[in-house]
Amino acid sequence: MVALLLLTGVAAFAVAYFSYGKFLSRLFDVASDRPTPAHTLNDGRDYHPARTPVLLGHHFSSIAGAGPIVGPIFATLVFGWLPAVIWVVVGSIFIGGVHDYGALAVSIKHRAHSIAQVSREHMSVMANKLFLVFIWLTLVYVLVVFLDLTAATFAPRLPAGLDPAQAEAMLRRGGGVASSSLMFIVLALLLGAALHRFKVPLLRASLVFVPLLFVAIWAGQQAPLLPGWVPAVQGSPTTTWRLILLGYCLLASVMPVWLLLQPRDYLSSFLLYAALAGGLVGVAGSAIMPGHALTLAYPAFLGFHSQKLGYLYPALFITIACGACSGFHSVVASGTTAKQLDREQDARAVGYGAMLLEGVLALMAICTVAILARGDPALGLAPPAMFATGLGRFLAVLGVPAELGKGFGLLALSTFLLTTLDTATRLGRYIFEELLELEGRNTLWISTLATLALPTLFALMTFHDEAGKVVPVWRIIWPVFGSTNQLLGGLALLVITVWLKRTGRPIWVTLFPMLFMVSATLLSLGQLVWLHGLTLIGTIAAALFVLAVLLIWEAMRSLMGARPSGPRMTE
Repeated sequence: MVALLLLTGVAAFAVAYFSYGKFLSRLFDVASDRPTPAHTLNDGRDYHPARTPVLLGHHFSSIAGAGPIVGPIFATLVFGWLPAVIWVVVGSIFIGGVHDYGALAVSIKHRAHSIAQVSREHMSVMANKLFLVFIWLTLVYVLVVFLDLTAATFAPRLPAGLDPAQAEAMLRRGGGVASSSLMFIVLALLLGAALHRFKVPLLRASLVFVPLLFVAIWAGQQAPLLPGWVPAVQGSPTTTWRLILLGYCLLASVMPVWLLLQPRDYLSSFLLYAALAGGLVGVAGSAIMPGHALTLAYPAFLGFHSQKLGYLYPALFITIACGACSGFHSVVASGTTAKQLDREQDARAVGYGAMLLEGVLALMAICTVAILARGDPALGLAPPAMFATGLGRFLAVLGVPAELGKGFGLLALSTFLLTTLDTATRLGRYIFEELLELEGRNTLWISTLATLALPTLFALMTFHDEAGKVVPVWRIIWPVFGSTNQLLGGLALLVITVWLKRTGRPIWVTLFPMLFMVSATLLSLGQLVWLHGLTLIGTIAAALFVLAVLLIWEAMRSLMGARPSGPRMTE
C-alpha cells in the first residue's frame, strides 16, 4: 500500500512534466535561440553559465532544504497522511511548479533580475520597494530557522528517556554528519577549481568526486566530531555550530559561484538523487520482498481541526510549503538560478522539474510517518530524525545497515540545509543591494553582514516555553516563517500574473493559484495577530499583513490598467 501511494504520486509528476510542463513552456515563451543573461552579462562571479546537470543540482539543492521534510511530516502527524498527499501532488503540479517555472522564465526575460525588480517595471516603484523588504525579511527568517536545524543535526538535542547507549549512538551519528559535511565542502572547492581553473571535463571530474562524496559519508561516521571536541559557546555545542555556520555563510556569499556554489550543489544533488532513488526502490521492493512489508499504519485522516495548528484550512497549506508551493523558490529561481541558466530551454527541467522532484521528496517524508502506528516511539522524534529513521527502514529493504542508512539520511538532510543557508545569504545580499541601490565590491561585505545580523542575534539567544523548558529557535519562528513564505509565493504569482496580462498572455494559469495562496496566507497571518497580540510574533504578522495588502493594491491597479512608473528593463 505504501509502495502504491508513493509510485502513484511519482507517475502523476512524470505525466505532468511532459504534458503541463510543455504547455507552460509555450505560455512563458521559452525559446532556444535567445542568449540568456548568464552569457550577455557574464561577470565570472554571479552571472556565469552552468551546464544543465550542474544548475539542476544547484537549484534542486537550494530549494530542497528541510522544508519538504519538516512541513509534510508535521502536517501528517496532525491531520493524517491523506490531506498531506493530496496537497503535495496537486500543489506541486498546478501551483508550486507554475510558480517556480514562471519566476525563472520571467526573470531571464528581465536581465535575471529578482521577481521584486520585475514588479518595478510592471507595477510601480512602491511595489518594488515593498516587495524587496518582504523578500529580505523572508530570507532572514529562512536563515534563522535553517541555521538552527542545521546546527541541531551536528549536535543533536537528546530527548528525555534515552539510555546511555542510545544517547551515545545519537551523538556519534550527529558528529559523523558534521565531519562528513566539512569533508563535503572541501571536495566542492576542489571540484570547482578542477572544472574552472584546470578545465577538467565534467564527466571525468564526476567519476572522481562523486565516489569521494560517498566515501566521505563512511569516513565521517568513523571520525565523528563529538560535542566534547567542539568548544561550547554559552555552554552549548549547538550555539557553537550556529556561529561556525554563520561564518561559512559569510564567506560562501561573497565567493564566485563557480568556486563553491555550483560544484557544491552539483555534488549535493547526487546525495538527493541517491536518497530519492534508494527510498523509491526500497519502498517498491518492500511490496515484493518477504519480511520487509511496509504498510500504511498511521491514520489517513485525523479531522478538520487540531489543537496544535487549528483548522485544516489554512493550516495545512501553510505548514506544507516546500514540497507543494514555497515563495522562497521564486527568490532562488529569479536570484541565483536565472543568472546561471545556459539556455532558455533548460528552464523547464530546472524550474518545473526540480519542483516535481521536491514533491517526490515530500511524499517520501510523508511515508516515513505513514508506516508508523499511533503510539510508536519514533513518532516522538524531531522531524529530521524521523525522516532519517524512515529512510533507514526503506534502505534496509536493500540490505543497507540501519545505522548507516540513518546516517546517510541525516547527511542528505544536512546537505539540503547547508545549500539553503548559503544560497539564502547570497540572495539576501542581492536583495539588500537592490533595496538600497548599492554598487561596488565593498557592498558584497556590507550587504552580507546586514543580512546575517539578525540570525546572529537569534543564534546567541535561548528561548523557553510557558513551562520554562528550553525550546529550539526554529519552533518559535516557524508559525510566522510559514505564513511569510507562503504569502511570498502568492505575491510572486501576483507579479507573474501582471506580467502575463501586460504581455497579452492568458492569466488563469497563475491567477487562480495566486488567489488561493494569498487568501490562505492572509487568513493565517490574521489568526497569528489574533492569537499572539502585541508579542514579537503578533507584531511581525501584523506588519507583514499590511505589506501584503499594499502590494495587492498596487497589483490590482496594474491589472485594472494603471501604467507602471518604474523604468523598463530589456527583455
